[in-house]
Amino acid sequence: MYDYSDFDTAFVRNRAAEFRAQVARRLDGSLSEDEFRPLRLMNGLYLQLHAYMLRIAIPYGTLDPTKLRQLAMIAERWDKGYGHFTTRQNIQFNWPKLSDVPDMIDALADVGMHAVQTSGNTIRNVTADHFAGAAADEVEDPRPTAELIRQWSTDHPEFQFLPRKFKIGVTGSAHDRAVTRSHDIGLRILRGGDRQTGYEVTVGGGLGRTPMVGQVIRPFLAKDDLLAYLEAILATYNRMGRRDNKYKARVKITVFENGMEAFRDAVEAEFDHFRREYSGATRRGLARIEPFFAPPTFRDAPEDSYLAARKADPVFRAWSDTNLAAHRAPGHAIVTVSLKAHGQTPGDATAAQMRLLADLAETYSHGELRISHEQNVVLPHVRKADLSALHAALKTEGLATANIGLVSDIIACPGMDYCALATARSIPVAQEIATHFRDLGLEAEIGALKIKISGCINACGHHHVGHIGILGLDRAGVENYQITLGGDHTETMTVGERAGPGFAYDEIVPAIERLLRAYLGLRSGREESFLDAYRRLGAGPFKAALYPAEAARDAA
Repeated sequence: MYDYSDFDTAFVRNRAAEFRAQVARRLDGSLSEDEFRPLRLMNGLYLQLHAYMLRIAIPYGTLDPTKLRQLAMIAERWDKGYGHFTTRQNIQFNWPKLSDVPDMIDALADVGMHAVQTSGNTIRNVTADHFAGAAADEVEDPRPTAELIRQWSTDHPEFQFLPRKFKIGVTGSAHDRAVTRSHDIGLRILRGGDRQTGYEVTVGGGLGRTPMVGQVIRPFLAKDDLLAYLEAILATYNRMGRRDNKYKARVKITVFENGMEAFRDAVEAEFDHFRREYSGATRRGLARIEPFFAPPTFRDAPEDSYLAARKADPVFRAWSDTNLAAHRAPGHAIVTVSLKAHGQTPGDATAAQMRLLADLAETYSHGELRISHEQNVVLPHVRKADLSALHAALKTEGLATANIGLVSDIIACPGMDYCALATARSIPVAQEIATHFRDLGLEAEIGALKIKISGCINACGHHHVGHIGILGLDRAGVENYQITLGGDHTETMTVGERAGPGFAYDEIVPAIERLLRAYLGLRSGREESFLDAYRRLGAGPFKAALYPAEAARDAA
């Protein structure tokens, strides 16, 4: 992975020192909270319901053991012994004391980490496919591109005060695991007719109160033109984006109100200028960065012991059926470690779990880890011969849950347990759904399913693109949960359809059970997923399951 240069190190240290002085002024009363707010947000510090929250960038979801151990130390020393991994491939600490935050940021700088641009109306943490550099279906590792964008965008003087926050996602595979079409800019690496790689560029994606699927603005962008084209899009948005209404300030609204053709024309005009200015910059930058992401040397790895373990141990077999993905190297697998043990908070990891994962990455995964937008941890390069030993080690810290892609592998935002913006709880709903279907014994029978839960309209839980999405709202002081159906976060991204009236807190889990029991009765066979069945049958039979009284009245 990328190692900080002297410039990077000096930049992070200077920002840490600057923020330490700002915190000191807040603590001695020289700054009011209103005056301090823009300064803390520039450094990833939020004020939540009960305490401050520090959001730390994990660029394109890539970590090494040293960084993860440092996060574990920070969790124990200055927080409550755990961290929360988010859908932006960040980690959040929810309970720091303001007086401790400068020390936390210094500790991050010690290992080449920071919280810069994890908040504010600027370019946020660049995200990427969590299987980057390992996936069997990958055209090219997207991380060098993501790192180049990180370097270009960090503290970019033109883009520190955009109309609204701005997010960029990158994938290097035909199958989109990075939700790129929900981003302000999405990049998909593909091969052109001359076999050279370039980018499909989408713009105007986003969730929140006005969910939109990103539109293709450039079907193929030559790799050398990347930075110039990104600069052109951002400059166009900075000029055309609305600043009179923050709910209409995202680039998706800019594209919608002006039309894609007009927006594209404006971008192309800017591009003509920046293409000359950036001549050769992308090529030079990637040439400098790519060696940091050279793949490991994969040893021959016979699979006999793996196959024997699968045959002998049904628990290991169930885990390997759900938690492994195809690797580019023979005899290897990508391992997704679930942070969704039944009844636990999705995305939370204790300090002990972080340390174990760091040790296992060193022992079994060439010292590499990834954080997924689905709030799990990935060990990208594991020999199949080592999988049984890895599984046994994961069990010691409760990390061997065999549920990746199943009912209990739920994305959930922190909701009203932590977030000052939330209007309903998310975490307890996720916990109850997970334990409910485990107790029913239906999780394996239901099969592949993406449930995503948000505690407010801002959609940090990606509910719009869940096969089943759940949105928690406040209705006259009472929590009310709306259900959306048929969402999809992949290359065929679709925004889910609202099913109908919402459900009270104590009604939402029974409603999900009715819905999934209906699916089991409606599917054409075990191989037909919930999403496929929904697409085949339409919303009608699923709405009937959710609202049986209304269905009975309509039938009468």
